[in-house]
Amino acid sequence: MANIRDIAKAANVSVTTVSRVLNDHPYVSEEKRRAVLETMKVLKYNKNLNAVTLSKGKTQIIGVVLPYIHQPFFSLVLNGIARRASEEGKTIMLFQTNYEEEKEREALEKLKGKQLDGLIFCSRALSQADIQMYGQHGPVVLCEESEHMNCVYMNHYESIVTGVRHLRRRGYERIGLTLNRNSGRNTNERVRALKDSGFHDEDIFYGALNMEDGEEIARELLLLGNDGPDALIITNDTVAAGIYNEFRRRGKKIPDDLALLSYDNQHIAQSLEISSVQLPLLEMGEAAYSLLSIPKHKKIELPFTLIQREST
Repeated sequence: MANIRDIAKAANVSVTTVSRVLNDHPYVSEEKRRAVLETMKVLKYNKNLNAVTLSKGKTQIIGVVLPYIHQPFFSLVLNGIARRASEEGKTIMLFQTNYEEEKEREALEKLKGKQLDGLIFCSRALSQADIQMYGQHGPVVLCEESEHMNCVYMNHYESIVTGVRHLRRRGYERIGLTLNRNSGRNTNERVRALKDSGFHDEDIFYGALNMEDGEEIARELLLLGNDGPDALIITNDTVAAGIYNEFRRRGKKIPDDLALLSYDNQHIAQSLEISSVQLPLLEMGEAAYSLLSIPKHKKIELPFTLIQREST
């Protein structure tokens, strides 16, 4: 494969001139530019993107770390990031990790190796301290609250407290919670809020991510009968739909037998009349992208809104 020196020799120009042509440098005569371009065609030269990156110091690529691409929460945040990146002519490189630390480190190593211009963590398994260590190599933004890195977040503690107050006003006394992970900052904040509100571990159900998980949790609740909660604050609308459908199949009524309050306020919650906490996920993605260009530590808190429907 031909390299820059081969092009320079065949075109009878310097290596510097070839480099300038490759990088669209203005100070090259038209005659030499034409000679270089024609030689590149003859030798079937493909531009070495790494060389261009080194010369410009920018890749025009933004990395996005997310555990799952098919979940509405993350796909909407990603949509917001991609929208802003497209406006600025940047490319998105996705790192789907399934919360595997090794895959998250791969993304961070690409930032360290100058293969990315910045990195956005939609969610993480690594500690914030581990991620912060890579901040010297390029901008890193978190989609959760941080005291040391640029971040955009919602107050998950307050959202649970708001949900509990709403359910109590509606007459529900024993309130449970479903979550995907049993660790993580947002998870910890939701658990802490539930416990501070007077509720207990036995009414927290983990591993709740999709509709099938919701159906399984519904079966657990039906076995508990009166020994279980009479209201649930749920991971997301898809899990809530699974619980809703399983209860209906078993001849149970929502909210008479179980009240449901979910997160995200997607179309499925609207269709099934499930109360939901609306999160500004597109705006979160856009804000995360904007923070890549801010050198100093900045925190952006976004609001949430509880939408009441028939399920509560």
